[in-house]
Amino acid sequence: MLRRRSLSLHPAQAVVVGFAGAILAGTILLWLPVSSTDGRSPSLVDALFTATSAVCVTGLTVLDTPSDWSPFGQVVIMLLIQLGGLGIMIFASLIGLVLARKMSVRSRLNTAAEAKAVGFDDVRGLVRGIVLISLTIEAATFLLLFPRFLFGYGYDLGEAAWHGMFHAVSSFNNAGFALYTDNLMGFVDDPFICLPIAAAVILGGLGFPVIMQLRREFRQPLHWSMNTKLVLWATFVLLVGGTVYITAIEWENPDTLGALDPGARLLAGFFHSVQARTAGFNSLDIGAMHDETWLGMDVLMFIGGGPAGTAGGIKVTTFAVLFFIILTELRGEGAVNIFGKRLSRAVHRQAITVALIALGAVMTGVVALMFITGLDLDRVLFEAVSAFGTVGLSTGITAQLPDAAKLVLVVLMFLGRLGPLTLGSAIALRERRILYEYPKERPAIG
Repeated sequence: MLRRRSLSLHPAQAVVVGFAGAILAGTILLWLPVSSTDGRSPSLVDALFTATSAVCVTGLTVLDTPSDWSPFGQVVIMLLIQLGGLGIMIFASLIGLVLARKMSVRSRLNTAAEAKAVGFDDVRGLVRGIVLISLTIEAATFLLLFPRFLFGYGYDLGEAAWHGMFHAVSSFNNAGFALYTDNLMGFVDDPFICLPIAAAVILGGLGFPVIMQLRREFRQPLHWSMNTKLVLWATFVLLVGGTVYITAIEWENPDTLGALDPGARLLAGFFHSVQARTAGFNSLDIGAMHDETWLGMDVLMFIGGGPAGTAGGIKVTTFAVLFFIILTELRGEGAVNIFGKRLSRAVHRQAITVALIALGAVMTGVVALMFITGLDLDRVLFEAVSAFGTVGLSTGITAQLPDAAKLVLVVLMFLGRLGPLTLGSAIALRERRILYEYPKERPAIG
């Protein structure tokens, strides 16, 4: 009995083990000679980096996806992206449903931990809903991209289908992998490519609970949960604010927006505001942008998208909760009220903990990268935030980094995808309850 108990995993530990197992399997597959175009195995670090970037739906690359990876390697990358987007535990539970037609309590707990489900009884429907929504949105994105590649750019039928499928999966899962050496810079002024990809990124970044509720109660906003309202409100504010910020700063930059007509400038500005929310596609040269643009994108990447979706970062709900906490303190009010409801004090602590742990992880990564590479702070900070936020944007330094720096980014991507609290609870052997309280005392603040 003791032995059985010692081998069982906490749901959060199972999530970590599942992701680590997928990364290991992906690393082995990408390390095979058949995955490379030249028939030789890439370095183990490069295979590990690419597998981690795919499973963690980041998009940072150290090898050129179209020229260095064979069709087999590209298919492996796409499948790893899909697995990472759905969540290893959700995928495992789905396989269990198909084969056994039943789900154990432990499987329900595992799936609930990954998908942020509220109860145990809704997990089976949740898994089905997640898979259905994912495939539906990816199929819709494919149907928009496929004819554009076929008729607009003269691709043959198979090539247009493959490009449409790969980029549909990559965009909805907020991965940022592209089948072009310059990512999507060749489509900077093409709304028929940029807008479907941006729409898929936004939907993936909303999170599955929000999409499910909007599907059921789209015309009943009064029934929307606080989570749905916060995600939609923060997403709108950050998308508009990011578009205005990036477009205004880069408007006259001849190496980015300055070379385009006004309509294309607005399209590119909006596109990069979307991508900075954890997708990682780029239609402009990120390395040619102004330092001020990088800093603004650092903020967007750090915040990320909605919880329980394909996005990374600390999540827009964490950002929104911290905003309302600050607003409440400035007003001198006793309770944090959001959309007519009082926020639980436990959420206060959780939001602060997530933000501070994330900040600590990024700063630790920045220091390590600067020590290893000797590069400037602005580029290193951008790279570290992009990795932790599972974004995939880069100023162009990723491929030139030494192996030690690549491993630092691997750790940041892993931490960023799983989340500080998930990883922390996975390491902890058991929850600890304290049955007493100390007397209160208040130190001076500020």
